[in-house]
Amino acid sequence: MPSSKPWLRLADITDNGRKILAYTEGMTYAEFVANEMAADASERCISRISEAAVKLGSFAEELLPGHDWQAIRGIGNILRHDYEDVMLPRIWELIEKNIRPLLRDIELAIEAHEAADK
Repeated sequence: MPSSKPWLRLADITDNGRKILAYTEGMTYAEFVANEMAADASERCISRISEAAVKLGSFAEELLPGHDWQAIRGIGNILRHDYEDVMLPRIWELIEKNIRPLLRDIELAIEAHEAADK
């Protein structure tokens, strides 16, 4: 069932994305792998992002069609059920390539929504 509060779910995604960026700020991949706390915390935040995306339902695709919402939702299942197959290179790739663009687009959408409500 889609969330009755989609804008809060989008805020959940941005909060967790910002945490990931803070945990990994200035790190190289080698430093990320060596820092188990940063890697584990980032995985947990990615899991939360995935769950928020699940709760968004089709709202996510309608609002921000430029992102692979199916993959965002799917990574949560991998983290929960196939965690032994989770590879840190994939997590790092998500952090390096996907988090910032996703946050930027969500933040712009939230700003536009808030401006329309005024």
